[in-house]
Amino acid sequence: MKLDTKKTIFTGLAFLSICAFWQMYDNVVPLILTKTFNLNETISGAVMAMDNLLGLFLLPFFGALSDRTNTRIGRRMPFILGGTAAAVILMNILPRLDNSYYAHPSGLKVAGFIGVLALLLIAMGTYRSPAVALMPDLTPKPLRSRANAIINLMGALGGITYLLIASLLYSSNRVGGQAHVDYSVMFAIVSAIMAVSVIVLFVKIREPKPEEAEHDEGEAPEKHGVSAIPKDVKRSLGFLLLSVCFWYAGYNAITTWFTTYASSVWGMALGDSSRCLMVATAGAVVSYIPVGALSARIGRKKTILIGVALLFAGFAGGFVMTELSEGFSPMLYILFAMVGLAWAAINVNSLPMVVEMCSDGDIGRFTGYYYTFSMAAQTITPICAGWLMNHISYSTLFPYAAGFTLLAFATMSRVRHGDSRPQAKKGLNVFDVDD
Repeated sequence: MKLDTKKTIFTGLAFLSICAFWQMYDNVVPLILTKTFNLNETISGAVMAMDNLLGLFLLPFFGALSDRTNTRIGRRMPFILGGTAAAVILMNILPRLDNSYYAHPSGLKVAGFIGVLALLLIAMGTYRSPAVALMPDLTPKPLRSRANAIINLMGALGGITYLLIASLLYSSNRVGGQAHVDYSVMFAIVSAIMAVSVIVLFVKIREPKPEEAEHDEGEAPEKHGVSAIPKDVKRSLGFLLLSVCFWYAGYNAITTWFTTYASSVWGMALGDSSRCLMVATAGAVVSYIPVGALSARIGRKKTILIGVALLFAGFAGGFVMTELSEGFSPMLYILFAMVGLAWAAINVNSLPMVVEMCSDGDIGRFTGYYYTFSMAAQTITPICAGWLMNHISYSTLFPYAAGFTLLAFATMSRVRHGDSRPQAKKGLNVFDVDD
């Protein structure tokens, strides 16, 4: 049994487009809300949480709906194509409203911005679970950890592409001292990346029909829900999903608020603060193969626990460094690289552990469960972290994130299923994890 690496890379184009969008969304939208519309951090956090609130309902619904869909172009592809097309149109309206408000402020324009943003988030929510479920559809269980690593590499490439563009177009040399920054070029470039990625995916990938989807030998794609899972497996699934919720609460607090934090505390422009996030993403990219080797030797669970511990160390170290330094310290690049390594260790293994506990007929549904818990965390954490920053101090950001990683470590320690510990392999084969 051998992974079709080329096909997996093409499959990952959907995740590349998604990650490019969300990286831009998390970095730019908070700046627009706080700098252009002059909303405080608590209100801005509530707006930023809107995508996660919608995701609580949209992701499991459309994941399960795609399981039951059967069209000429496949189960997942109608959602991927339709959602991307709507998102590309809507996202380019946002910077126009931003620029228009700066020129002539109006409460109606603020309402219009939030309304278009809500429609954009709905469009993104319709196809995220189907896009992620496409990989297990095309990949047998023994190869999914390796395939998931490639999918994450593609997602990281999307994030890095945005960060490189942002660091070039919006550096201090270009936008420093400007009263208002026009982000329309950035939105146009990211929307083009999304459109091209999904078009190539559609041309290169023939989605299998439900009866053709990959299954373990001798296993029928029988569909069942959580109620049919044995009690001990259900308990492990519960602790795993809680862990997902906790580590996303910590990590998303940083990704949502770091550019605003850096701007307010250190006076950094978007391009400069984006370099820290780019270092974290690059740290994840270069860590995938070593993380895969470690997973092959010690198993998914222990690799995740190591990743959560490193995530805590990175956030705690970020707090110490910012308290000891009056301005931005280059040492933070090292800490962000550690955060990237930690996130790679977590992400490569967590989704495969979830879908390991379900039948192949429920992959979309369980992918939706995974994102429900991650979105639940990301619904609450921008508001909570924003409230602490607004009412106490910006210095609460890193300790807030570190505290949730400790909770994730405690719950992940209770997980007993979905693990694997195959013989270590070399090169890209380190991701070929036998379940």
